[in-house]
Amino acid sequence: MFGIDATKLFLLAILAAFLLGPSRMTAAAAWLGRAIRQLRDFTDAAKQRARDEIGPEFDDIEWKALDPRQYDPRRIIAEAMLAPPTRAPGTDVATNPTRNGSPTEPAPPPDRDQ
Repeated sequence: MFGIDATKLFLLAILAAFLLGPSRMTAAAAWLGRAIRQLRDFTDAAKQRARDEIGPEFDDIEWKALDPRQYDPRRIIAEAMLAPPTRAPGTDVATNPTRNGSPTEPAPPPDRDQ
């Protein structure tokens, strides 16, 4: 939980007991319990609403694959820089002229005076 092991959690509880004192410690524990309960109810309601809106496919979604912590921006940029350039679907060299992979400047408009 948040990278806190049992010994750190125990030390935080002792520190809170010294800072708050015995009279305010029970009120703080009750407040923390209510806050955690409300957070759990909120997440359960959000999950149920998503399940209702998405339908039966909700259970088939691979949630681990959507975890943003798995993405390394350095790796994504490196892969994009090393990948060969791609063309948009439906474009052709005749309709999209390029010179050495870089776009050419458009031709000037013809003179209408002549």
